Amino acid sequence: MAYYWIGFDYYWCLFSKKITIMPIIKSVRGFHPEFGEACWIAENATIVGDVKMGSHCSIWYNAVLRGDVNSIHMGNYVNVQDGAVIHATYEKSKSLIGNYVSIGHNAIVHGAIIGNNVLVGMGAIIMDNTVVNENVLIAAGAVVLGDKELESGFIYAGTPAKKIKPLDAENAKFYIERTALNYVKYASWFKEEEEM
Repeated sequence: MAYYWIGFDYYWCLFSKKITIMPIIKSVRGFHPEFGEACWIAENATIVGDVKMGSHCSIWYNAVLRGDVNSIHMGNYVNVQDGAVIHATYEKSKSLIGNYVSIGHNAIVHGAIIGNNVLVGMGAIIMDNTVVNENVLIAAGAVVLGDKELESGFIYAGTPAKKIKPLDAENAKFYIERTALNYVKYASWFKEEEEM
């Protein structure tokens, strides 16, 4: 016997088969999400509208990619972790995300351009018309105000976010590249389970 909590009521159910829950993938205003090869999407993720992602991307639990008011385009090896939100502003700003980018748990990217090899820490917020150049680490909880440009090769932290120190090659490889590649591996574990 299996017990499931659904909504605000408890339901006691006896199931003989595995329950399949699907992510919300929906067209809006004639735009439908497009996915590259070997992407993995969690069962309760939401992806709507003009969202295009490259190969080897992963969208994790409770993540929301809302391409309803403007487009969201992502490169390869991008992971959008649990509870993160990517959105944009109508007729103003798109969200464009490069390759090897990790958007941490509960982070928000709103109408920003993010270059290659970037880690957006847990709970960080990046606002409209911000440009994050390549090889940048944005610390957990940082707030990057709109209309800013973050210089390549630095760590940014604080509210509002400020340049803290240079990001050396060793830390860039350890934190940014390793995280992006690890999330490809983590997604493969879930793919294996789903194929059983």
